[in-house]
Amino acid sequence: MKETVRTVSVSGAAGLPAEVDVLVVGSGAAGMSAAITSAASGLEVVIVEKSQRWGGTTSRSGGGVWIPGNEVLAAKGPADSTSDARTYLHSLVGDDVPAELIDAYLEHGPETIAFLNRNSALDLEWVRGYSDYFPEAPGGRASGRSCEPKPFDVRTIGDDFTTMEPFYTPTPLNVVVRQSDYRWLSTGLRRWRGPVRMMAVGARTFAAKARGRRLVGLGNALVASLMVGLQRHGVPIHLGVALSGLITDAEGAVLGARVTGSDGEHEVIARRGVILACGGFDHDPALRAQHHRAPAGPDLSLGVVTNTGDGLRAATAVGADTALLDDAWWAPSIPLPRGPWFALAERSLPRSIIVNKRGERFMNESLPYVEATHAMFGGEHGVGPGAAENLPAWLVFDQTYRNRYLFAGKPARSPLPKKWFDSGALVKADTVAELAERLGLSEGALTATVDRFNGFARDGVDSDFHRGESAYDHYYGDTSNKPNPSLGEISTGPFYAAAIVPADLGTKGGVRIDVRARVLRDDDSVIDGLYAAGNVAAPVMGHTYAGPGATIGPAMVFGRVAALDAASR
Repeated sequence: MKETVRTVSVSGAAGLPAEVDVLVVGSGAAGMSAAITSAASGLEVVIVEKSQRWGGTTSRSGGGVWIPGNEVLAAKGPADSTSDARTYLHSLVGDDVPAELIDAYLEHGPETIAFLNRNSALDLEWVRGYSDYFPEAPGGRASGRSCEPKPFDVRTIGDDFTTMEPFYTPTPLNVVVRQSDYRWLSTGLRRWRGPVRMMAVGARTFAAKARGRRLVGLGNALVASLMVGLQRHGVPIHLGVALSGLITDAEGAVLGARVTGSDGEHEVIARRGVILACGGFDHDPALRAQHHRAPAGPDLSLGVVTNTGDGLRAATAVGADTALLDDAWWAPSIPLPRGPWFALAERSLPRSIIVNKRGERFMNESLPYVEATHAMFGGEHGVGPGAAENLPAWLVFDQTYRNRYLFAGKPARSPLPKKWFDSGALVKADTVAELAERLGLSEGALTATVDRFNGFARDGVDSDFHRGESAYDHYYGDTSNKPNPSLGEISTGPFYAAAIVPADLGTKGGVRIDVRARVLRDDDSVIDGLYAAGNVAAPVMGHTYAGPGATIGPAMVFGRVAALDAASR
């Protein structure tokens, strides 16, 4: 029997109750997980969302979920153990995060996926071979622990689809792409999997259209499948309603929140608690300038534009402590005229290097994106005062690279838009020396850097930065390229340089929480009635990033943990 679709997203504060059991602030993965859990626990719950669209930055993302030991991995992936995952995370994160918080994440992760599989339309699949970001570290896995949502037919959620936050950039020809597709699409016609995957993506998209289905993928598929859970439980989302402050009693316990819609401010009492899940401070100029180094900032953030630190400000106003505010979920990107293009695969493909203002390489270009941006800034974890050590930076590549590979969504051999060059995002020259001149670099330095790299490419060994030695490097490399999938000579003119800037998928630091997702003061005492999950909370990943989906995974887990604790009060 087909379920009746119950639309739950409404515009404005009309009908917003004056008192509920749980008030959830934010409608991304953390907020949706918290709300579904609250409702399934028999609580009256409502979501308020500052944007006129629901789904948050999760909807704009790749939709990956990194939760070791979940039932999807148990059924489809290679054997794994909680012990290995714990060893891996502890070795990566170190002392930046309390050990018990990491353990709580790993303990509650599998049950979170099992619960959401039963209480929403969540349908994940293992991304085969998408390795952990540090697969050679103790407990790491080259086969990967990441899952992603299957393409989802948004007819299932009815009119709620019209107010869903879209993906951060349109996909070419509006095809429906999965993370597992992109690996092969990026290498074009170099291997048989490329054209086969292209045909499969096209066939999937056009077959769906022929059958009247409306498929979405990636982050859109994740939040749409979770929306089904909200609909089943009748959880309303009030759009265009922002958090303006928290209500506390004389002892400092949180009793509810003040929220503001187009008709003014309202007070909502939350009998069991307020769960902050409203993202970071991605688009707040003052907070970005206070905590991050230029040129990072709102113009280079891929997070939803309404993430301006409302939850962070409200929580610190009632005594919350913070951590890791100087870091972000960085994403080396090309500053195209319509906005940053997240250079996920472009950096790993052969016949390319990244150089700094001195015309020198300064890292393994295939590094995971958070670590790559740390290297761009320089210093430990890329934080600290002063100018960035390796910015500006450019991705330098040759015509053979352009003839072989997808670049910023443009198929191999297709002309790159003139406006990209006019904007200064891309520069083109007939020789390496001329390219150096156009970039304002030392001609001799860039030529020497390219010559040295070409020697590494011929030998298959990057003696300077070890590019191509990690299994992660190979994931977005060209496996048909020998002897190293990540190395290739830059030798065929004309030559190109694309600016690489420190964009981000959202800010990382936030309020400190305990193993029950309760917000803490600086003396480790609990602010009663206040919880946080997602990018408003300090990350369980510390300064690093364990694997694809290691932002969304903890958001979903601690959203559920917060709701369970609220239900037990």
